[in-house]
Amino acid sequence: MMRSYKFDKISFLRGLTRNIIIVGFVSLFTDLSSQMVFPLIPLYLISLGAGAWVVGLVEGAAETTASLLKVVSGYWSDKIKRRKPFVFAGYGLSSITKPLFALTASWPFILLVRVVERIGKGVRDAPRDAIVAESADVSIRGKAYGFQRAMDGLGSVLGAVLAFLLLPILWYKNTFLVAFIPGVIAVLCVLFIREKRRTDEPIKQPTKSFRVSLKQLPWNLKLFIIVSTIFALGNFGYAFLLLKAKNIGITDENSILLYVLFYVVYTIFTIPAGMASDKIGRKPILALGYILFAVLSLGLLFTSQFYVLIIIFIIYGIFFALIDGVQRAFVVDLAPSDLKGTALGAFHTATGLVALPGGFMMGLLWDRISPQVTFLLAFVLAACSLLLFMYVKNNKKEIEKGGVVLR
Repeated sequence: MMRSYKFDKISFLRGLTRNIIIVGFVSLFTDLSSQMVFPLIPLYLISLGAGAWVVGLVEGAAETTASLLKVVSGYWSDKIKRRKPFVFAGYGLSSITKPLFALTASWPFILLVRVVERIGKGVRDAPRDAIVAESADVSIRGKAYGFQRAMDGLGSVLGAVLAFLLLPILWYKNTFLVAFIPGVIAVLCVLFIREKRRTDEPIKQPTKSFRVSLKQLPWNLKLFIIVSTIFALGNFGYAFLLLKAKNIGITDENSILLYVLFYVVYTIFTIPAGMASDKIGRKPILALGYILFAVLSLGLLFTSQFYVLIIIFIIYGIFFALIDGVQRAFVVDLAPSDLKGTALGAFHTATGLVALPGGFMMGLLWDRISPQVTFLLAFVLAACSLLLFMYVKNNKKEIEKGGVVLR
């Protein structure tokens, strides 16, 4: 019997198991490493003489690569009933590629390294999220995902601040090398995750094919994935908020501070958002997040002052906290107990695949027509998602099925 470690003496950690705490620190150190690199990549590409289209190509190709792999790794971890090997391999691959950016002298090589790094993300994300689900009681599932996302956000804040401080001293390549250190710490933390084999099932079972596993996902879950994908198509992300900041004359330094502000707010609110979803249900929290984004999009149509943009970055941080972890928890709630990895992978893949066409579409509207049209389209897609979301059922029966809880 695996020993249970619960952190009951600290109120906001109450109920979180050993595995969840470890996964949280893995996320913290990984994002600390990543955010020392990724915000600098566009600037580094420009310094090498690359154009804006190269920046878009690099980021789009990287995210698409990760998205294609998430459903495969999720399904495969369900099939072999192991999560940890995928998590270790994924975080390991992402970590060892960080120093390679320091060896780059041309944008094609940066593209290659960026894609390889995102392969690691594609391999690890769905199995990692499945570990969180299997390591938490169903009564605190939202809180567990909130904790993991909060640690991820804290790492992002620390990484962005370190990049801001180290870049003038170390310049690009040495900063990329330093980013390797927290990445290694993250991989070492993965070794402490304890995963036990399922003993409550026969050793030999008919193996479901990938296609059969996808078909067995409930229609209610598939509908939610469709809703999330439509919403993701219009979710312009913080990159367009930064473009808006530059559009109204805010300096690059202040824009970076707004970026940090967004992540600070997100980190503060993501655990309370997960806990609230445990108390009152996922749907009200997600609906509130969609509504906030729609209001935010309308506000950006008319924003032209710095102090208003500060408020918008704060609201965006709250919105992102409301949906980021809660969406994952809701996917697990609606998924069959033996297909959690497949369900999470399908969700990540569907929402990730629209990032490239969505970003390209938003940018094209921004360049060819006006920023206002970009934000208007975002509002329309958010409103459509909210209306369709009304037909997604809050399936309590699936929630109560649960699964093996790993401590």
